[in-house]
Amino acid sequence: MQPLLWSTDSAQQPNCWYQWERRRENWVSKPLFQPSHDPPEHLLNCSAEHCPGTSRAKENIPVPKKANDEPHQSHRQLQAEYGYLRQELDALQAENQMLKEELEKSKFSYANVKCNARQLLFFTGFTSVIFHWLLTKINDSVERISQKLSQEDHLLVVLMKLRLGLNNTDLAYRFNESTTTISNIIRSWIPTMAIILRPLIKWPSREAIRRNMPDIFDPNFTKCRCIVDFAEISIARPSNLTARAQTWSTYKHNNTIKYLIAFTPAGAISFLSPGWGGQVSDRQITYDSGFLGRLEPRDQIIAERVFQIRSELAAQGATFRIPHFARRKKQLSAHELETSRQLSRVRIHVERVLGRWKDFKILQSVIPLSQVDMLDDVVVLCSALTNLCKSVVPKSKQ
Repeated sequence: MQPLLWSTDSAQQPNCWYQWERRRENWVSKPLFQPSHDPPEHLLNCSAEHCPGTSRAKENIPVPKKANDEPHQSHRQLQAEYGYLRQELDALQAENQMLKEELEKSKFSYANVKCNARQLLFFTGFTSVIFHWLLTKINDSVERISQKLSQEDHLLVVLMKLRLGLNNTDLAYRFNESTTTISNIIRSWIPTMAIILRPLIKWPSREAIRRNMPDIFDPNFTKCRCIVDFAEISIARPSNLTARAQTWSTYKHNNTIKYLIAFTPAGAISFLSPGWGGQVSDRQITYDSGFLGRLEPRDQIIAERVFQIRSELAAQGATFRIPHFARRKKQLSAHELETSRQLSRVRIHVERVLGRWKDFKILQSVIPLSQVDMLDDVVVLCSALTNLCKSVVPKSKQ
């Protein structure tokens, strides 16, 4: 007995083989996509004229290539342009650096001056060692006025003002600063420096002077305690009649401020009086300045010209020595002639000492009225700085 293919229940599935065959025929004969309506007529009648894309595709016309379609050629071109621009940039940067260096060298500053010892000595009167010692001494007490200038430049401004006697406008052009800034530096630094360095002006003991007595003072001037001079500094003519009369000097024939200054035989400045009007007599300055109180009996005081202070010195037991030819005698004795010759040699050294003090050109210039109030500080500072210089008087051979 053969087994049934589907089911033994013929009532539930009648003629199953026939139905399966009919479904297969319908599936094969139907298309996969049956449009819901017919396409438009203009699409059915499409020709080469109306459909150029079809013609172009059939003819296989090649599309022209563009420049950016060639990446290798474009990369090489960009590399060449980059190399050229890089070389040009390097050349411009080198030129810029060279110009910056030339500009820095052209600027007037301590950084450029310190490289030349002769320049530094000319502008300041000191070596770099003394310059840095000064800066170390005053650096904590002075104010930095300009942020563009270093502390070394501030000190250089002050020393050039004293040493060369330059006006503030000149210094402003040199340091590329305003005149007001230079004036503020001068007014701030000079009084402070004068206070700090004033102890360099010291009255030495008689024993210290004898230990450092130059041979030129032997044998007749071994008791020399100091060499005195009255220095007069010219000022601008005051508009006030009283001030004009008080500062008029019959010796200089100008309006001046007068100072009593004393040097040791070795050439150091040992005493400096405050400033007095040029009309004040030498005698009054000697008495009121406190100079006489420093002398001891048998001290010798030497001067290069006649001062009316002999009686005041004699009251202290001191003697006053001047060259004999200053007394305008027609004939000198042999002793006076020999003494005068020796005193003249001493006077030459005295003139050198005074000349070194007057190397600060500000002391030989005419002081403006706007700066007269700080003239005492200027003179004190110049005197203290003079003592930092090497003595021009030869020392003893011992």
